[in-house]
Amino acid sequence: MSAVLKETPRLAPMREADLAEVAAAESAIYSHPWSRGNFADSLRARYQCFTLRSGGELIGYFVLMVAAGEAHLLNLSVAAAHQRRGHGAGLLEDVMRLARAGGARTLFLEVRPSNVGAQALYRRFGFRRVGLRRGYYPASAGREDALVLSIAL
Repeated sequence: MSAVLKETPRLAPMREADLAEVAAAESAIYSHPWSRGNFADSLRARYQCFTLRSGGELIGYFVLMVAAGEAHLLNLSVAAAHQRRGHGAGLLEDVMRLARAGGARTLFLEVRPSNVGAQALYRRFGFRRVGLRRGYYPASAGREDALVLSIAL
């Protein structure tokens, strides 16, 4: 009997060369995805942009902005083929570690009320609702509000 060894997923800074694949993954999981340009702008702004890969395959990614003692999670996504395997939680742990290392005392994020899976993940980590942004997200029937969540780091 032989054991199949799987490569441990590795977190690495997102590069320009990753953008087409990241944008394709984003388009596959969201009805109103970020564009390649949104990710490119985040790289140019020097936000903390990371990918998670295993054996070269994209598992997930995130975009984090840290400034003035606060962090804002702009995007955290897991590729469709890798969802429901704990990768979102692992990425969120990485986000929180990097935010703390950057001097942030609080981490903020927005989430769609319709994204119950993400809300459950954030609740498990201890995030609390601190606000509501009306009409924040584009939606198939107009706009969708955003729940604003935060956690003390």
